[in-house]
Amino acid sequence: MTKTVLITGAGSGFGRGASLALAARGHEVIATTETEAQAAELRADAPQLTVEKLDITSADVGKASGWDVDVLINNAGAGQTGPMADVPLDRVRHLFDVNVFGTLAITQQVLPRMVAKGAGRVIIVSSIAGVMVGPSFGPYSMTKHALEAMGKAMRAELAPQGIDVTLLNPGPYLTGFNDRMADSMWEWFGDGSLNAPATPMFQMMREFVTTGQMDPAEVVTRMVELTEAETTTENNFVPPEILGAVASQLDN
Repeated sequence: MTKTVLITGAGSGFGRGASLALAARGHEVIATTETEAQAAELRADAPQLTVEKLDITSADVGKASGWDVDVLINNAGAGQTGPMADVPLDRVRHLFDVNVFGTLAITQQVLPRMVAKGAGRVIIVSSIAGVMVGPSFGPYSMTKHALEAMGKAMRAELAPQGIDVTLLNPGPYLTGFNDRMADSMWEWFGDGSLNAPATPMFQMMREFVTTGQMDPAEVVTRMVELTEAETTTENNFVPPEILGAVASQLDN
């Protein structure tokens, strides 16, 4: 059955891949990007998509109330690493603005039409970091833990209205996002006036998350499956064994 799917953060990575894959399967895809430059590039590369510039931290989210969406894939996100004792608060606030408040804002915009027709699905892209955390990844994990709470509460609250809410929890995949996030702390960390100067530990964590990253096509495939599935589970780890594998590595 053909569906209308709204995807945030479609300018690159999982969002772009899922937009193209779903359109190829006949779905009507509204692919949104943070900037107009990203939107122009995606329009040129993929005319089969409906592309809109939609920054989820801005008044842009109001556009979504005018779209009759069957499935919302909340994929847009930002990353930041660094010790909790030192990370600049403005960087943490930005993470929450994008990953949590922006995600909630656009979800609230599409829900009225879903509720009115008694059907819909919201897919929230969380992370393995939404259920566990290692050194230097505290800022990012805080926001993904918040998304876990949001998604699980919404799943229970909206099921009686016929709306399914599910969480997608990828491990480390080679989209460039993990590399940029792992490097982000070095933009400000190491000025000599720090409360948590355990630099070797943070370097080790950087290597841990950027080495052996997997093919993002696995996550794109799971996004397509969740879009088309009759029912979903609360959490969807990709790959399925990632939870145990990461826990084992962090314990060593």
